[in-house]
Amino acid sequence: MPNVTVIAKPLLQKNDQIAAANRRLLESKGLVGINVMSAPGSGKTTLLQKTVELLGPSRCAVLVGDLQTTRDADRLAAAGAPVVQINTGRGCHLTAAEVADGLAALDLAGRSFLFIENVGNMVCPAGFALGEHKNAVLMSLPEGDDKVAKYPTLFQAADVVLLSKIDLAEVMDFDEQRMRDDLAQVNSRAPLLRISTRSGAGLQAWLDWVQAIRPA
Repeated sequence: MPNVTVIAKPLLQKNDQIAAANRRLLESKGLVGINVMSAPGSGKTTLLQKTVELLGPSRCAVLVGDLQTTRDADRLAAAGAPVVQINTGRGCHLTAAEVADGLAALDLAGRSFLFIENVGNMVCPAGFALGEHKNAVLMSLPEGDDKVAKYPTLFQAADVVLLSKIDLAEVMDFDEQRMRDDLAQVNSRAPLLRISTRSGAGLQAWLDWVQAIRPA
């Protein structure tokens, strides 16, 4: 019998334990956490900018995950909410331990919502709990209508799916029905919201969803 040491499961168990502690911390302070995931360029940062502005900066806090730079965090800080940048170096996703460190650096007093902008990636982030209460997944029209079929794990984890950049529908060759059919095969519980941060279309439906998940 080969002498094999398996480390993946203990690492995931440790991550889940820290994630549970993060969730308890948020709940003790009256916050709900939303993990926002997508490929790079889908519009996560712009959506969160608009969300912070419309919900009110005093109600929001944001953690931003990227391999390098503070560019997205700088944009979000300009919207008025407290923001912490987490640079993962080579990591393709955030971990619960990184989120715990970020939470320790955030002013959470009086906040209602924590938004976690995960590293742009359509595979890894879905496999690691962070302490969030809900997962929001974006895909944009320019990415093509086959992304749900190609990356089902990400969409299976979604509590809401946002189809972004719908203002480009007239110029993009995007089969929305095909995408909807693929989504129905992997996740029939998550609502699909069509949004454009440029025109504002669909943003109220997104804000209604966000506010509905926070207990009164």
